[in-house]
Amino acid sequence: MSSPRVSSTFSLLISFALLLQTVTFGANVDPISYSCSNENFTANGRYQTNLNALMGYIYHQAPPTGFGIGSLGKNPIQANGLALCRGDVSASDCKTCVADAISTIRKNCPYSKSAKIFYDNCMLKYSNDKFFGQIDNGTKYFMWNVNNVGYPVIFNQKSKDLLRQLADEASGKPKLYAAGELELNEGSKKKIYGLAQCTRDLSYNDCKMGLDRIISDLPRCCDGKQGGRVVTGSCTIRYEIYPFAKA
Repeated sequence: MSSPRVSSTFSLLISFALLLQTVTFGANVDPISYSCSNENFTANGRYQTNLNALMGYIYHQAPPTGFGIGSLGKNPIQANGLALCRGDVSASDCKTCVADAISTIRKNCPYSKSAKIFYDNCMLKYSNDKFFGQIDNGTKYFMWNVNNVGYPVIFNQKSKDLLRQLADEASGKPKLYAAGELELNEGSKKKIYGLAQCTRDLSYNDCKMGLDRIISDLPRCCDGKQGGRVVTGSCTIRYEIYPFAKA
């Protein structure tokens, strides 16, 4: 697994400081949700130094490809983190989202050793535990459109069919991302639009397993709803009755 090759921790800390100054005036999107661990680190200690440097590294690493990952330091003060942007998001929008994510999570979870934050365009998580390559179901969020469809049985089945198809596609692609659409009825102008994505530290098999699990969670939140999504620290699925992502 790739890690930051730090030629100068000081330069990364400068990058992190400049990032916070920039985002102070630029943040304009609220997160979907976030979580902070109860385990805290000591202010101005070595873990905080490593974490600050790692955030500066990920801020620069993620936008070009939509994914950044790395570790800095050694146990027990090793900081591990990753950022993932939605597969259809531009590099500039990815950079903006990752900057917002870093600024907001560090403000809202200032001394937490582990934290996660989710936006429409990106997600970010970090921890003192090396979590790479593991399906993360420790945090799970459900969101849904409050409006119901008029034909729930057919709609529920079609939405699951689409998401299963996208899960198959995503788990076979390097970006672990797929988006698409499905007609509700043959020849119908009405469609369902969907998305499936995993963090790129997962294997193809684990991505498929993680997506299948959260697709099976859909009835808990979204039966008969015009839109819904399930988000974990590793995988995301979403469907809507309107286009919201590019394939």
